[in-house]
Amino acid sequence: MNLFSDIRAVLLQTLETLSSGGTLPGGLDLANVTVEPPRDPSHGDIATNAAMVLAKQAKMKPRDIADAIAAEITSAPSIASAEVAGPGFINLRLAEDLMRAQVKGVLEAGEKFGDADVGGGRKVNVEYVSANPTGPMHVGHCRGAIFGDALANLLNKAGYDVAREYYINDAGGQIEVLARSAFLRYREALGENIGEIPEGLYPGDYLVPVGKALADEHGKTLIDMEETAWLPIVKDASIDAMMAMIRDDLAALDIHHEVFFSERGLGRSDEQGSKLAEAIDLLEDKGLLYTGVLEPPKGKMPDDWEARPQLLFKATEFGDDVDRALKKSDGTHTYFAADIAYHLDKYRRGFNEMIDVWGADHGGYIKRMQAAVKALSDNEGSLDVKICQMVKLFRAGEPVKMSKRSGEFVTLRDVVDEVGRDVVRFMMLTRKNDAPLDFDFAAVMEQSKDNPVFYVQYAHARICSVLRLAGDDFPDADLSDAALATTDLSALDDDAELALIKLMAGFPRLVEQAALSHEPHRVAFYLQELAAGFHALWNKGKDDARLRFIHTDQPGVTMARLALIRAVALTLAAGLGILGVTPVKEMR
Repeated sequence: MNLFSDIRAVLLQTLETLSSGGTLPGGLDLANVTVEPPRDPSHGDIATNAAMVLAKQAKMKPRDIADAIAAEITSAPSIASAEVAGPGFINLRLAEDLMRAQVKGVLEAGEKFGDADVGGGRKVNVEYVSANPTGPMHVGHCRGAIFGDALANLLNKAGYDVAREYYINDAGGQIEVLARSAFLRYREALGENIGEIPEGLYPGDYLVPVGKALADEHGKTLIDMEETAWLPIVKDASIDAMMAMIRDDLAALDIHHEVFFSERGLGRSDEQGSKLAEAIDLLEDKGLLYTGVLEPPKGKMPDDWEARPQLLFKATEFGDDVDRALKKSDGTHTYFAADIAYHLDKYRRGFNEMIDVWGADHGGYIKRMQAAVKALSDNEGSLDVKICQMVKLFRAGEPVKMSKRSGEFVTLRDVVDEVGRDVVRFMMLTRKNDAPLDFDFAAVMEQSKDNPVFYVQYAHARICSVLRLAGDDFPDADLSDAALATTDLSALDDDAELALIKLMAGFPRLVEQAALSHEPHRVAFYLQELAAGFHALWNKGKDDARLRFIHTDQPGVTMARLALIRAVALTLAAGLGILGVTPVKEMR
């Protein structure tokens, strides 16, 4: 059910009629003909660019095409009027019966309202969070986790076959530091006074349980081992403990990945048959590697930069600014080489469409990864990278101090435990992902219209309250969705009621557009607008008793209005479901 798709079908039938009648030439390409909300709602319900985009093909003036369309399309029962503006813009007003029928459609669809098929069942891999397993997740990870999860929900609703993936960065120097930090806590658990945590190691208290677990399992046996012997043991135990902590933190946000991919699973480039070696060999076979010297970086010169021959990938052939190194000066491969191997593995698993959600400091890495995906897939694969900017925490306007537990930052769990999962999830989506976000603990708990999560939840709770009251006033009435869908809706004739229906009817289009642009924040914006429309109708009823939802002496009017607001509640619930937020039935 999609009002805009239905009207586009009416428009295409109109164009077919005009072509078959000779008013327009046949064989026109209609792919770019769109229907969408007009920029100014006072101009109508739907606007179309048909005359403008067909003029060149038809070798006609846009205005002449627009006049012909306007004259013909009004014969359709769903179109009340058509007006031509300017050089050929067409604004359509829809029949009120068609608008009222949207309420029935929502009630019949339930929370599946807005389900779309723009994805066509195509597989898409959404990789998000992917925090280094070196400690608890902080509030910056929180935003990326929620954004990625909401995006996966959105794509799923839009008809994609979505895989949610977490890339475990369990190789490299940070894991060595983690293991040595855990070993220090192991010694502490055995009774040693370790003093201050040395600079360069992780100081957080979260490693104390890891040290105790090592002591419980191994006793003092690790103490007598050489580092080369105890390091792999402690490393494995530490990674397992950190990933258990991360999974637990994510579960507090109701985030669950289907795939956890280990960086160590890529192997080393010198291992025969390793995924890293295969990726490098593939680029070599394609003639995309060479040994060369990169130009010095622009801006301030890094202290460790030197002109030296390196193994380079021809990234500039695929849209990057410069070619990229795959080996460090010590002969080991760069992180970029490992990321190339990882994305090749994704592609070979059947994911032509990939979305990565990264932190604010990774913007400069985007072009090289997109170039690599194009190269590996012969331009068949695509990678969209979404950057999540930083979150600043405040309490009543004052910056929040760091967490004692982490030693460095405010943890995700600190935030969730204080304000609740639903509040955190909604508020993290009230800004576009690439815009900075301020999160004030006091403001997000306010019960006011200035708090978007309260405003939307309050709309849903208010509707549930009205339906409960109606059940008391009409104890014999069937207020199920199925029964309300059969109600005579002709009583819905006030401008505010029709405006609310029109806003609600735009939800399926919103889902499609947000999914195609990979922008789940659009859903949060829409829900605030829909909630505002409902609250406006509620307030209008307070001023004008005739517009109240319940009239005990007018059961027909009451049932029509209950059908309307129940449809609004279902739409709110469907949108909140995309955001991963539970719609509440009463406010406490």
